Amino acid sequence: MARVGYARVSTIGQSLEAQLKALQDCEKVFQETISGSKDDRSQLKSMLEFVREGDTVVVTKLDRLARNTRHLLEIAEFLQRKRVSLKILNLGIDTSTPTGKLMLTMIGAIATFERELMLERQAEGIAIAKAKGKYKGRKPTAMAKEDEVLVLLNEGLPKAEAARRVGISISSVQRILRRQ
Repeated sequence: MARVGYARVSTIGQSLEAQLKALQDCEKVFQETISGSKDDRSQLKSMLEFVREGDTVVVTKLDRLARNTRHLLEIAEFLQRKRVSLKILNLGIDTSTPTGKLMLTMIGAIATFERELMLERQAEGIAIAKAKGKYKGRKPTAMAKEDEVLVLLNEGLPKAEAARRVGISISSVQRILRRQ
């Protein structure tokens, strides 16, 4: 019956230090620096494979573990099938109790709701800024390199080589060609 920690930050500029300090009483801690929206969180997958019946997974905050309510509930269900409990330190949630299970579901739903409201407000702000001509958005990388790609292709370079030299994918080269 081990306590297994999971710590994650989204960017290299963020520090895992506070999370690791809070997880110091765990026998093993899996940690990574990767966006929560990414599906390839190798340390999360490793942690889920590692835990055994009777273990407890410990995270400092809900958003360090799951992307949204559905993802949270999938993880919680997976852990429940393995008979592993989940503790979320900042919320005092422990899924080894019925109340903890209920609270986890409710908190997950509220967190998703808040995230959706934030994205809605962000979209509204961008629309207003665009209407005022103050927001242009980011030009896609491949579009910024379109002229460079076309020159290389006109010189007779294969698509793969042109993509490699410019630093974009072959599919981006093919999209550029379709637009021409």
